[in-house]
Amino acid sequence: MTDLPDKTQQPRLWRSDGWTAQVIKNEDDDGWAVAMTQDGACEPALTGPWTMGRDKKNPKLLDVNAFNTLVKTAREFVRRSEQQLHATLHQSINVAHGTGRVTVCLDITPDDDNPLAVLSAKDDGDELLAQVRVSPAFRLNRASALKWVEDGFAKPV
Repeated sequence: MTDLPDKTQQPRLWRSDGWTAQVIKNEDDDGWAVAMTQDGACEPALTGPWTMGRDKKNPKLLDVNAFNTLVKTAREFVRRSEQQLHATLHQSINVAHGTGRVTVCLDITPDDDNPLAVLSAKDDGDELLAQVRVSPAFRLNRASALKWVEDGFAKPV
């Protein structure tokens, strides 16, 4: 990994607060884009259109206000992406069964070679009732959760 200076403030390149903003030529048209890359990342977390300057040919120069706005936007984008990934990998549904409620959880561990998914059930007291390995493609919804509980926690097909 390359040692980067703590702070860079150039017209088309700003680096500070763990982020780099770089104004780049948009390959698809005559416009410009800005790429926001978090320190240590190989690819930008966010790339978006950038404003043209007064001459309508060159990009507007980066400044402290623009950079701060870009950092805030990129951080929010990364935070939302992480929340969405977490919600996809860790799902839970409550279903009524017998005299109580059962919480059915699907936890997926992504892996290029050997992804893993575990379906589990807990009672109202948070005691584990059952746990089985399932395909990472298993779809957890109210119907599949209830069917699994009603089938006595047999491994779903």
